[in-house]
Amino acid sequence: MVERPHAGEAGHSGPAAENLEALMTATSADAATPGTRTGATRHRRQSLYKGDPGMWAFALHRITGATIFFFLFVHVLDTALVRVSPQAYSEVIATYKTPLVGLMELGLVAAVLFHGLNGIRLILIDFWWQGTRWHRQMLVAVGVIWLVVMVPVVVRIGMHMAERFL
Repeated sequence: MVERPHAGEAGHSGPAAENLEALMTATSADAATPGTRTGATRHRRQSLYKGDPGMWAFALHRITGATIFFFLFVHVLDTALVRVSPQAYSEVIATYKTPLVGLMELGLVAAVLFHGLNGIRLILIDFWWQGTRWHRQMLVAVGVIWLVVMVPVVVRIGMHMAERFL
């Protein structure tokens, strides 16, 4: 067995050294047995998430991607109905003509637009030599472009929904 200096020896002291010591001496049995951890490792686990805008963009990119995937899946299924039964297809399409689905279409446009713009930003971060330096400014640009494009989209879809449902 290798002798390791204890916390406080050879210039090592403080909570970081105690945590390191606990990690170096812990066994898999220690982790599996409740109450066998040292006092230094008995602290509440904290989240790494600190609210950075890049983390929000990361989360939104995945949420919008999943939303778009779900829409495409449903779209393929309902379009396939036309081959099975044109009557069933017409009935399914009729259920889509509601205000709720109109709002969902607006959400889909917002999701596709953000996902596309943020995807371009991610490509620039990955392949442009100064991408990481300008990533925050590019995120602001994505937000501004998204807002500028979404305003007329909301007006247009809103007018269409007002004509249809009011």
